[in-house]
This record gives sequence, C-alpha cells and structure tokens, in this order.
Amino acid sequence: MAIREATHAGSWYSDSAAQLDRQLQGWIDSVPDVVSEIEPSGDSREMPVSGVRAIIGPHAGYSYSGPNAAYAYKCVDVAKVKRVFLLGPSHHVYLEHCALSTCSEYETPLGNIQVDQKTIGELKGRGTWRTMNKAVDEDEHSLEMHVPYIYKIFEQKIGDIRLVPILVGNLSFQKEEQYGELLAPYLASEENLFVISSDFCHWGGRFRFTYYKDSETSRALNLSSRAARPSGTPIWESIKRLDEAGMEVIARSDHKGFRQYLDETENTICGRHPIGVLLAAVNHLYPDGQQGPRLRFVKYDQSSKVLDPSDSSVSYASAYLCLSS
Repeated sequence: MAIREATHAGSWYSDSAAQLDRQLQGWIDSVPDVVSEIEPSGDSREMPVSGVRAIIGPHAGYSYSGPNAAYAYKCVDVAKVKRVFLLGPSHHVYLEHCALSTCSEYETPLGNIQVDQKTIGELKGRGTWRTMNKAVDEDEHSLEMHVPYIYKIFEQKIGDIRLVPILVGNLSFQKEEQYGELLAPYLASEENLFVISSDFCHWGGRFRFTYYKDSETSRALNLSSRAARPSGTPIWESIKRLDEAGMEVIARSDHKGFRQYLDETENTICGRHPIGVLLAAVNHLYPDGQQGPRLRFVKYDQSSKVLDPSDSSVSYASAYLCLSS
C-alpha cells in the first residue's frame, strides 16, 4: 500500500525535521501548565487534562495557527492512547459521505505514522463509507496539518500509535448523526483520541462572508468591501462575538443547536461537519442531555484584526472534550 506523502511540507510548514521539531516543541512549551478556559469562561485547567477523548484544533499554515493548535495538543494525556481518529473537512472534493484513507502510512518530516488498517476494515463493515485515493488524500491539508503535531506528542511511543484518517464530506444533519453513532463506541474508549480539524470564521470578500453586527441586539449586515469602516464595534470584535456564540453551543455538546446556529448565521466554520459528527457521537453516548461530557475551549485567535471591510481574516480555536469530570 502507498505512503501518503507530506505534500504541504516546505510551504505550509517546515520540511526540515530539526526546525519543525523545534517549532512544535517551542509552541507546546509556551502553553501554560494551567490554562484558563475561555468558553465557557471562569475555570482553570491543569495540563494535560485527565480523560481527554477529543480535541478541536485549526489547520492553517503553522505560521498562522501553529501556536493556537499547541493549546489543544497540550491538553492530551498520551499515556493510555493507542489510536488517533483524525477527522477533517474536504476542501477540494465534493462528498456527501465520509471517506477513509487507502494509504498504509502518513509521512511527516519527523517520521511516519502507521494507518490502522484493522480499524478501517471494521468501519468499512459498518455503515456507508467512501475511500479517498492517494491524490485526494495528499491534496487535503485539513488532515495533513495535524499529523506532525500528532507525531510530536506521541514521539516516545510512536511505534505503538495507529492513525485512522477520515475525510468528512458535506453531510446532512442525519448523516452526521449516523456517522456519530458509528464512531461513538470508539470515542468511549480511553485507548482512542479524536482530533477534529477545523478553522473558525473565514471573513472577507475573498471568502464571500462579510457578516457584521454592531451589537448583539442589532440586525446583521453584509458589508461591501467598498463600505466605510464601521463607526461602532470594530469588525474583528463582531467576528469574535460570532465565533464565541458558536463555541458556546459546541461547548454544550448541542448538536441540534450547532446546526441551528450555522443555519442562522452561516458562519464559515470549515470543519462544521467534523464538529457535527463529534457532537453527534457525544449525544449518542449521553442522550437527553445526560451529565458527563465536558467540552471546553482554551484558546482563540484571529489571523488579523479586521478594521476595514476590504480586510480579511481567519479565526482559530482550540478545545478539548473530556468524558469524565
């Protein structure tokens, strides 16, 4: 079987093993040992977090999102993990299902990670799955951008770690529920870690999204790139408020509420469907709002602070999901 090459190394992140290792270690070391949770806010959490089963993290070029993603990976207690499910959105190929990798290994400049063929075989025997060929696999950055971080945090036991890459298509709410139910038993096991790849708001004319609200109670507007700079709330604060509203729904593990939020705001969260599958899996394990899951955001950034309607930015957020209080 083929090796999935690190096609974005040398452009989106360093292709030098030594430099990449220094960068990743530096970003992880820069995360405090005790992190303040930002959504919901108020609590502090010692790193790593006991019982973490999933993290949400960004997938932009490392110069933009690498420091943010470190907050997600610092949450992970690697001791009991044997398998990593990596769920990322499809940016280049239209899918209405989820697709599994056909490769045997994922390459990184640090070394390769073995793909878990046994678990992929199990998944193929349950539900409806597509497969992604090597070219599709290698085109997709949402998966690749997390693999060096996965390698780094598990480097002391990397030979024992297996990867389950899943490309998530443009799923209906019902299909998110179906895939969530299929993956729920794996999420329940302390031997598995789920990595959910997603950036948050993509704002600006080049993204065809210029949502703006001067206040929480004002009417939402779509700003023209030729419009004057708003005299009230800066655009970047409006974006932050929009993202925080979505993060708050996600933190409640509210699958239906998250889909409603997306329908109402049309926020350009590219990993909306991987996040939806995760929330569906949590809701399957804890039906009817049962207590148990703890999903908290620990870091939020924007690539730039937008002031003028002609500007653009992408938002990055990192979170963890714990299934034991």
